[in-house]
Amino acid sequence: MAKPKKTPRPKPVPPRGFRDYFGAEVTQRKAMLDAIAEVYALYGFEALESSAVETVEALGKFLPDVDRPNEGVFAWQEEPEENGPWLALRYDLTAPLARVYAEHRNTLPTPYRRYAMGPVWRNEKPGPGRFRQFYQCDADTVGTASVAADAEICAMLADVLERVGIARGDYVVRINNRKVLNGVMEVAGLAGDDRAEARGIVLRAIDKLDRLGSDGVRALLGEGRKDESGDFTEGAGLSNAQAEVIMKFVNAYSEVDSALAREAVDAEEFNHEYSERLHAARDAASPVFRDQWTERSSDRALWNTKMLRHLQVLVSDSDVGSEGVRELTDIKELLDAQGYGPDRIVIDPSVVRGLGYYTGPVYEAELTFEILDEKGRPRQFGSVAGGGRYDDLVTRFTGQQVPATGVSVGVDRLLAALTAKGKLQAEAPGPVVVTVMDRDRMADYQSICATLRQAGIRAEVYLGNPRNFGNQLKYADKRGSPAAIIQGSDEAARGVVQVKDLILGAKLAEQATVEEWKENPSQVEVPLDGLVDHLKRLLA
Repeated sequence: MAKPKKTPRPKPVPPRGFRDYFGAEVTQRKAMLDAIAEVYALYGFEALESSAVETVEALGKFLPDVDRPNEGVFAWQEEPEENGPWLALRYDLTAPLARVYAEHRNTLPTPYRRYAMGPVWRNEKPGPGRFRQFYQCDADTVGTASVAADAEICAMLADVLERVGIARGDYVVRINNRKVLNGVMEVAGLAGDDRAEARGIVLRAIDKLDRLGSDGVRALLGEGRKDESGDFTEGAGLSNAQAEVIMKFVNAYSEVDSALAREAVDAEEFNHEYSERLHAARDAASPVFRDQWTERSSDRALWNTKMLRHLQVLVSDSDVGSEGVRELTDIKELLDAQGYGPDRIVIDPSVVRGLGYYTGPVYEAELTFEILDEKGRPRQFGSVAGGGRYDDLVTRFTGQQVPATGVSVGVDRLLAALTAKGKLQAEAPGPVVVTVMDRDRMADYQSICATLRQAGIRAEVYLGNPRNFGNQLKYADKRGSPAAIIQGSDEAARGVVQVKDLILGAKLAEQATVEEWKENPSQVEVPLDGLVDHLKRLLA
């Protein structure tokens, strides 16, 4: 008789594309979320916590099919034998907001300003640093078409980055408008449903500007492009005239930058010519010369103005494109009034944003400092947040257009950025460990712990097998404990404890001489009633 097969033991590993988070990672994320929430609250946004599970119908972007019902999301059918509804884990925090607003719009204030934080799930191929579960941190304004809401989001995004520790100069918030892009497509002769496929290729090409460069994008607008491996990507098949219109849009950033560089030369000559007159007028506080000096010596302040003029010329034959430029102009003026200039927020037509539901202004926060990639090559860190206006998302539920705009911050990306900059706090010390010298005196050890906790000091009693005292100290080391408390029967009778400074002890063990060890003992006797004060000094 054959022996029954044993049930194989499960492998103790998370599913592919998922990971576990420990100690400092969890506390660092919580600290970041708390900091971001403070900024959102300062701007008047209210917290919302929606369900992690939505109907696939409500999510809208991904629909189940017979062959693969979980395309793009993690989905399952409720009561399949009764043809129940399909449910899915949310893939972002925006789609659930549309459902919440549609459901409660009669009781919510208009505009409705909410922020939400939490994990989202995407059934996509994982890769290095790319997981199927990750955190998002969103803020949205629903119910107003005013671009003042978009300007506010961009200002708030800059404040968020600085609040979590990204220095000014290490980031830039870039703004574009999908209407400007639509206008460029119209001028290039790519409007209409029959050109949808070509528009898609053009959008994907523009989105690859950072990676492929201007020449690579130009190739994809024409016949196509062959990469270094020999793989060929089919292009949009545009004529030279059509491609030229798109490339003026793609190269807008470099063209404006070159124009400003040329003007900087003129500004230097101007400053030299009028410097003596300026200094002479300074005592009289001449506003004319002071204003001229400020305007000509800080030409970067002209960036947004120059870019808007460039875009207006480009889309002058398109009504929708011109409307997009006007909206960007309004946003620029609103930000200028609040002190958010091009040192933090710039107009940049290269911002496209991948999701198709954006209908107007779009924005992206990019970190500009360099890091080393997996091959040791320097590169910019890249995008950590993005968003835009999505006036049509709620329409699926209500049949009425509800204007909305919002931003999503990639918390894990921000944490990685702060780690790369060395700005995350070191892991917090573990708890003080009260060792156990006598099993029968457990109540005394718990009492010592309670006293420390009441004083705000993290503390725990060793709850393993106390027979081997060395194992207790090894446990304290593994916990990152700053100190261990030792009290045998002799110490208890005298009302004292031994405090072993584990941090100092580790340093002395590594590098101290015998004389230094004697001068700086890592273990001292402390009266029980003075333990709290001693530990506070040690922890400080």
